[in-house]
Amino acid sequence: MSARTPLHLAAEIGGPPHYDAGHYLRLAELAEGGALDYVTLGDSFARPGLDALAVLARVAPATDRIGLVPTVTTTHTEPFHVSSAVASLDWVSNGRAGWHADVSTTEAEARLFGRRSAAPPAALWQEAGEVADVSARLWDSWEDDAEIRDTATGRFIDRDKLHYVDFEGSTFTVKGPAIVPRPPQGRPVTVIDAVGAPSKEAAARHADVIHIRATSPEQAATLRDELRAKASAHGRDPDALRVLVALTVDLGDAESAPEPGLESGPQLAGRGTYFRGGPVDLADLIAQWHRSGAADGFHLTPITPERDLERIVNGTVALLQHRSLFRTFYPGGTLREHLGLLRPASRYARAGAASASPVASKEA
Repeated sequence: MSARTPLHLAAEIGGPPHYDAGHYLRLAELAEGGALDYVTLGDSFARPGLDALAVLARVAPATDRIGLVPTVTTTHTEPFHVSSAVASLDWVSNGRAGWHADVSTTEAEARLFGRRSAAPPAALWQEAGEVADVSARLWDSWEDDAEIRDTATGRFIDRDKLHYVDFEGSTFTVKGPAIVPRPPQGRPVTVIDAVGAPSKEAAARHADVIHIRATSPEQAATLRDELRAKASAHGRDPDALRVLVALTVDLGDAESAPEPGLESGPQLAGRGTYFRGGPVDLADLIAQWHRSGAADGFHLTPITPERDLERIVNGTVALLQHRSLFRTFYPGGTLREHLGLLRPASRYARAGAASASPVASKEA
């Protein structure tokens, strides 16, 4: 990777549950002030709190440029509804939506729904990959110019430009087409954490952005190369993949020295590799790893969002901008533009696929 490759930065704005969407809006606005690519908001069926996707739908009209990426659990949920909700977030944000696909592994979470028992990770990630696949197909099922909106004739859509999906997965089937017009980005950005073999496979097949865990730039570069090779083996362009190192960040000690190497920091399950130090220390680490070709950027999880995100934006990011290593403004309006990803064409428009159909979705 060239040292001139743009640096991408994102941040998590979750933490202890808050029941006021304004809390998350303030954090998103702070991140937007630093021109970060996107913010994530974690969620799961195992934790209390507001629904992440609904919260970011509230944040969307009050922000202008920041990408919005809620965690969406693909287990126990209807793929058709997932696709519709993420497409709606893309519309309400004018093309700034992504979704962080995740799975639900525990029996306690399964009992909340009563549909089926917990499944092994391999099966859950196979299903998650299928949900990502069918979501992309549903987003493509409306051609870009399917809407006519001709009041004189009373025609809203051109039915010849709506298409069957006819997808059959391991646990569900979807007929389609979507009930939401094609999103502004064509396909909202898909983000997956590659933390094990099953999730790596799903990420290589379907993700636009992959979060990895690494304790050295050499390990990060090896993981990045592996994921790019897997993507290429699946017929994808590896240059259309962004690989970000996930770090849990504790900037509570201002400019005190960081732990001597990330290897010595404690591992926080599911939250990334731990970094403890000051904003300048973090800027130096980001610059060193990115210049070495270790990754396309970083996804930072502040251990105390209200404190550490401010130090990330006004300390670390400001320093990277001063060194001309990170942009000072957004070059475009959509999340795909922030990430340097092209807007994909509808596969059905390219293939000239045939006729429209009623919408139908069911869980097998």
